[in-house]
Order: sequence, then structure tokens, then C-alpha cells
Amino acid sequence: MRSRAKRSPSAWMNVCRGLLVLGLALMPTLAPMGAARAADGVVGRFSNDWTGNGLEVQAVEDPKVKGVTCHLVDFDRSVIDRLTKGNWFEDPSNASISCRRTGPLTIGDIELSQKGEEVFSERKSLIFKSIAIRRIYDRANDTLVYVVYSRQVKDASAKMSISTVPLYDANPQWTKGKPAAK
Repeated sequence: MRSRAKRSPSAWMNVCRGLLVLGLALMPTLAPMGAARAADGVVGRFSNDWTGNGLEVQAVEDPKVKGVTCHLVDFDRSVIDRLTKGNWFEDPSNASISCRRTGPLTIGDIELSQKGEEVFSERKSLIFKSIAIRRIYDRANDTLVYVVYSRQVKDASAKMSISTVPLYDANPQWTKGKPAAK
């Protein structure tokens, strides 16, 4: 039977150092994990604490509604935060959204059901966590409703934010004709 030699503390330190170096080397390739990073529509980025954690503001255009831009702000963890708290390949899924008319409105073939349709998504971890923007058309009030939400609900605490773009007095052009009010 083969005996296992105990590793010295310095051997464990070398293993830990090696893992740290590997993690730091992989960080630039894994940190921007956005599935649809809004074609790098980043319009603002700033640090909000001494560790380098930051907030990033992105401009996201609705692909089926020309003339609407949503601004999404979310959290970007620093390397220091990743090293001290773990979860190296995960960002918080907190986000806020504001959508406005930014030009003449042309509304394409949008989903008119109550579930609406997803217009943007971005990964916040390697596997399951992501945030998404969904557009819902409120026929009764002639309004586009945009909801940003986390796809990972943890401990029954869903994270979401909402913004609306009223179409009243906007004179939008509907490529398939305006749907009748319900």
C-alpha cells in the first residue's frame, strides 16, 4: 500500500498561488460574459467604492421598435471583490432600467400577448444567472412596458425594475398596422 506524504504548508501555498494566477489570467476573458452586450453600448462606467466595484450604464435599442432606447445600469464586481468574497465568475443580478423615445417611432412585428417578448439578455455568471429585458404592449393604455428582471430567483426575492414608453401623441408608424384596443 502506498503511503501519502503530507504536503508542507509551503506546497499548499504554491498550489493556492497557482490557482490565483490562473484565475487572474482567465479573468479578462470571462468577466465580460454578456450574451448580447448591446454591441458594447456602454455609455458610462464609474467606481462606487475603494475596491473598484463599479456601475455600468448601457444603451440598449429595442430591435423591433425603432426610436426607443433603454438605459440599463448594473453592477460590475472588481477583482479585489472577487478575490475576497469568492464567486469569481458571478456578478450581482441587480439592475435598473429607464426607456424613452429617442427618435421617430416605427413599431415592427412585436409580440402582442401578455407575456410580451425578450429584447435583451446578459449573463451574470458562467451558468444560470442572467438579467433580461422584456417588452410588453399594454393595448388599453397604448403603452410599451419594459421590464428588467433576474432569471435567478433566490430565496423568493425576485429583482426587477420597470419603465414605460407611452405611445399617446407619439404618432408611431406600425409596419403591420396598429392593433385594435381591447
